[in-house]
Amino acid sequence: MHLRAVLFDMDGTLLDTAPDFIAVAQAMRQARGLSRIPDQQVRDVVSGGARAMVLSAFDVDPLSEEFETLRLEFLDRYQDHCAVESQLYDGMAQLLSEIEAADLLWGVVTNKPLRFAEPIMQQLGLSARSAVLVCPDHVSKSKPDPEPMLLACSQLGLEPSTTLFVGDDLRDIESGRAAGSRTAAVRYGYIHPHDNPDEWGADIVIDHPLELRAILNRTPGTC
Repeated sequence: MHLRAVLFDMDGTLLDTAPDFIAVAQAMRQARGLSRIPDQQVRDVVSGGARAMVLSAFDVDPLSEEFETLRLEFLDRYQDHCAVESQLYDGMAQLLSEIEAADLLWGVVTNKPLRFAEPIMQQLGLSARSAVLVCPDHVSKSKPDPEPMLLACSQLGLEPSTTLFVGDDLRDIESGRAAGSRTAAVRYGYIHPHDNPDEWGADIVIDHPLELRAILNRTPGTC
């Protein structure tokens, strides 16, 4: 059975969204009279979501009211700044074009809420091209549960075994494997310094999006 679709995680896989997260964190610090922190400090924890980024940017008790206030402000600010500097990773535009040229479908399965994911896809001109967008809003359980992947495959009318799921986090690989899809881990995304994509159990591990070109015409079992 040949590959029919390639599904991508959003942050750190399809798109480099870190610049917008970094801008929000630095603006919040500036508003409080605090100095800039190294951008990499935020980038390293993007995969952990708003909670991790706020804790990285501020010395605050995660159980305090102050933390929750900061987290909500972070999300509100990000709502207005979520599609300013975000962009496709180097080589991804070419890969998407080649996926389409090979008569394959592609889409996005993300843990990013729809209120952020949808505007970003629209701003970058990807909404009309993407065959599916699955966010936490659409499921009862997010990745690493297989539900998001299974929903995406159902909406595409495809068996999970005919799809390849690409991600930069262990949760992506666990979700794809549990759903019955083939998986590809990327080393170029938001990998925590203590994580190692080679240990996640993905079918393949890549350093650059264009490395996926080699499998577009293979069967899933030969990834």
